[in-house]
Amino acid sequence: MDIAGMLTQQLSGSAIQQISAQLGADSATTQSAVTAALPLLLGAIGHNAANPSTSTGLVNALQDHKGNVLQDVAGYLASGGNTQDGNGIVGHLLGDQSGAAATAVSTVSGLNANSSGQLLAMLAPLVMGAIGKAHNEQGLDANSLASLLGGQQQQANSMLGGLATQLLDSNHDGSVVDDVMNLGSNLLGGLFGKK
Repeated sequence: MDIAGMLTQQLSGSAIQQISAQLGADSATTQSAVTAALPLLLGAIGHNAANPSTSTGLVNALQDHKGNVLQDVAGYLASGGNTQDGNGIVGHLLGDQSGAAATAVSTVSGLNANSSGQLLAMLAPLVMGAIGKAHNEQGLDANSLASLLGGQQQQANSMLGGLATQLLDSNHDGSVVDDVMNLGSNLLGGLFGKK
């Protein structure tokens, strides 16, 4: 199951326009932010699935996310998304690095940090819904879920032209946030020239 591809397809065209309206941003900036946020969220869930201390909690959480949200993405986005649920998911996935993750998406995309945090909260239930759907349909345990998500990271990387690998845990320290920050500073350095 191509989770990254399915989410990218769902979050294009009119969906990007709806998200843009909710965030008060232009479509191009919103698209860049979604492109950065999806692999970040998939990567964070993948790390949770691969970590024995968090994998059981993740599998249990997926019992509440069976993919129903994906049946009406337009309606979900039109209502502003379930940011209360989304903030809870982001908090569980990224912990005290949630703010840094929003800053990282902001740095990469140009969307302001508050809107980037709102975007992560809007997208998190959709990502969990997609993974929960795969989990329930395929009867995955923590190991097979981690394996699936590892494959999704590679798939996201090929779709995003190498961006996902740079976004995800390139130094293998268990955190994707520092890697996104490094990517952001590298992009900015490339744009403005390093002093």
